[in-house]
Amino acid sequence: MTFCSIPVSTVMSTQTPPRTSWLKPALIGAAVVAIAAIGYSSLARSTPAPDVTFIDIKGQKISSQSLRGKVVMVNFWATSCVTCVKEMPQMVDTYNKFKGQGMEFVAVAMKYDAPNYVVNYAETNRLPFTVALDSGGDIAKAFGDVTLTPTTFLIDKDGKIIKRYVGEPDFPALHKLLEKTIAG
Repeated sequence: MTFCSIPVSTVMSTQTPPRTSWLKPALIGAAVVAIAAIGYSSLARSTPAPDVTFIDIKGQKISSQSLRGKVVMVNFWATSCVTCVKEMPQMVDTYNKFKGQGMEFVAVAMKYDAPNYVVNYAETNRLPFTVALDSGGDIAKAFGDVTLTPTTFLIDKDGKIIKRYVGEPDFPALHKLLEKTIAG
């Protein structure tokens, strides 16, 4: 039996790679670029905030239309939600920092939260912003069927949702985004 005495490196280096060897990575690269472009364009087109009427804990109605021209944060929360209660002091600080610059804040208590618990929490903690009850769950549904708390929406002056936070936001980043949105 005889074996070829040509070194393997010589054989491999003289072979021409198949023409299709570059095709698969090129197609994958093109697909990644296309997906990124679609993602960017969907982010660039903000979703309009739903037309809703908030009913605060004093029974007053506030329409989302009446908030146009201001930057608005809508925070879905519950008194039974540990993260909601933990983030609330920072929400108060955020509101106090930006309220004089054209920001409004509405804390929407989830439908399963007992109204007397919400009122007690708001009064005990002296929440300085609007606290609304969503007893029928209609507001949560209008905002995309919110079920997880806390969920916070940042809405620009034109009534477009520009950011949705599920869980506690990164407050320094949120403050930078608020500054930019209020200025812009």
